[in-house]
Amino acid sequence: MTVTIHPSAPSGRIRAIASKSAAHRLLICSAFAEGDTTVLCEELNDDIVATVRCLNALGADIRREPPYFHVRPVSTLRKGASLRCGESGSTLRFLLPVVCMLGADASFLMEGRLPDRPLSPLWEELERGGIRFSPKGSNPLSCEGRLTQTDFAIAGNVSSQFISGLLFALALSGKGGTLHILDTLESAPYVQLTVDALALFGVTITRTEHGFAVAADRLRSPDKAPVEGDWSGAAFPLCMGAVGKHPVTVSGLSLTSAQGDRAILPLLQQFGASVTENAEAVTVSPAPLHGIDIDASQIPDLVPVLAAVASVAKGTTVIRHAERLRLKESDRLQTTCAMLNALGAHVTETEDGLRIEGVSSLSGGSVSAFGDHRIAMSAAVAAVAAVAPVTVEGAECAAKSYPRFWEDIAALGVSLHID
Repeated sequence: MTVTIHPSAPSGRIRAIASKSAAHRLLICSAFAEGDTTVLCEELNDDIVATVRCLNALGADIRREPPYFHVRPVSTLRKGASLRCGESGSTLRFLLPVVCMLGADASFLMEGRLPDRPLSPLWEELERGGIRFSPKGSNPLSCEGRLTQTDFAIAGNVSSQFISGLLFALALSGKGGTLHILDTLESAPYVQLTVDALALFGVTITRTEHGFAVAADRLRSPDKAPVEGDWSGAAFPLCMGAVGKHPVTVSGLSLTSAQGDRAILPLLQQFGASVTENAEAVTVSPAPLHGIDIDASQIPDLVPVLAAVASVAKGTTVIRHAERLRLKESDRLQTTCAMLNALGAHVTETEDGLRIEGVSSLSGGSVSAFGDHRIAMSAAVAAVAAVAPVTVEGAECAAKSYPRFWEDIAALGVSLHID
């Protein structure tokens, strides 16, 4: 799908989509809890569908009656299941330790760039616990055996998804256990989302000096589990408010959310944009923007859209500690740089991030989404700051996290044509 975005000035109000980060976690907890759970999740996306598909394959009965998922948990674990993860890294990395803890002997079928994304050091830690894997690079990836330990150690600066997966596994061990974090814990807010989800289902997780201690609690359904609004998706229309000509408002967001991407608000304020918030909605209004220094270690998913804002902020913006972005759906440092420069920006890659020299406006042009949902949506934000049309090729990949993205920004007044 190709989307051409014409110069326009978005304004108005939309509602945030459901957080896929929260949905993954609540669905996994529901699938292994005692008692049925109703999960309120107003929207679907490709990644959420992948997690539901895999949980059903393991023996859960998850049925969709919009806006709800009705979850009947696993009563008899299906061994030897084939789990189709699509391109969802969260699905694979959360469920791999779970499958290993339960001894499900499953295989994971991956699509897109997912087979190339690293599983080390999680792989080695699971092997240490007695798991046997098919050779590295296998697709599907098969695992056999059952984890014999409840004490794990893993680096905290590779992927928070590994840590979340091990926390899920420990919660399902029946014994609890400990997880030692080596080095610095990056993307800590995503781990907190996991801790919060498990707490909702009755599992006590305590932060220790060196990691986490998981109590020997059983997961018990809270009966109802609402999925909160998604700050990651909301960042795109909010950034349009910063680089455009009129205010943009997004409702349905929790100002006390553990989602790390809630940091979009203070970061836009640092750029110079006007931000107002109340219990119902958040509004970002345009104002003169200037470059800032950004530590992206806790907010890697915001880097492409922040770079789009920085491209038209006066002066220099430096984004640091974002090297993990090279291992996402695309090498996001490379593809963000290529996408913005094709539109007239001045962006250079560094070893661990980006350096952006702001220009007064972007020139427009044609760009690839590189199969990456966040690149596609960031290109749309950049288009708001362009003086000529921007064509995004492969724009359908936005559906991975935000299926109604193009519809929502059109509702804000963005003029676009879809082929």
